[in-house]
Amino acid sequence: MKKLKHEAELFKGALLAGVKYAEGRKAVEFEPTDSASQKLLYIYRLLVHDKVIQPLPEDQVAEATMRHKLAVTEGSSSAEVSAT
Repeated sequence: MKKLKHEAELFKGALLAGVKYAEGRKAVEFEPTDSASQKLLYIYRLLVHDKVIQPLPEDQVAEATMRHKLAVTEGSSSAEVSAT
């Protein structure tokens, strides 16, 4: 897994977008005390369930790989928006 340039910024944007998506779907209401790790896991599972992203193999599901997956998703959606 190659680290992306600005991966932390992309992850933050993806996490915020994921929270907005999950709450907009009325699937969850996050509390201010929920950690980023808890939000990450929930959002990842929700996006996989909704078939928005491809699931990782179960043996590769870890915080670092889920962060990377969301950052890549955010980076590609940003590139698509700027290309149009």
